[in-house]
Amino acid sequence: MRTTLFGLAAALLFTLPALAQNGEPEAVNPAPPQPVAVTPAPSNPPMTGPKLLISTAMGDITVQMDSVRAPKSVANILGYVKSKHYDGTIVYRVATGFVIQMGSWEANGKGRGVRPAPVPLEAANGLSNLRGTVALAREEAPDTAKAEFFINLVDNVRLDHNASDPGNNTGYAVFGQVISGMNVVDAIGAVPVGDNGPMPGQAPVTPILIKRIAVVK
Repeated sequence: MRTTLFGLAAALLFTLPALAQNGEPEAVNPAPPQPVAVTPAPSNPPMTGPKLLISTAMGDITVQMDSVRAPKSVANILGYVKSKHYDGTIVYRVATGFVIQMGSWEANGKGRGVRPAPVPLEAANGLSNLRGTVALAREEAPDTAKAEFFINLVDNVRLDHNASDPGNNTGYAVFGQVISGMNVVDAIGAVPVGDNGPMPGQAPVTPILIKRIAVVK
């Protein structure tokens, strides 16, 4: 016990401020503050092209598309919009904290036919999969995107084109950005999900109808 108390007393002596001759604490020069490197928040350049209005049962979402950096992806989406392919479909995938996805599925579980020609991958276009961006979904092979697309709920930079890829073989092509209705996107991203859909565990329990998708000025 005496050894323990002695050790404690010695530790306290070493941690107390040194006293000057008059019993006042000696001045200690603090180390100057070191500059802290601040990493700027990632951002995409302004997008130029037509706008889309996605009218859902939970509200409207407006998307600014980029026909300059993703011309083939935008042309592909516009083709499906013109044919009213999306009208009456649903948001069939809600991956909390990741994405919401839509395209070709109806509430009854029936899929709609898509055009046979897939879209060449445009992931190496300088646009990143940041929160609120819209990108084409695809299969594992690069040039397999068709009608399906997703909206990023968070910054998903791991979905971007790989810098080590000299071509367009990796990543998911961003073609637009939500400019209005992100609150609707977030609300959709928080709905309860179940197994009744093409994405087990990520299907909204109550189907979220897409009333229509149209081009707006």
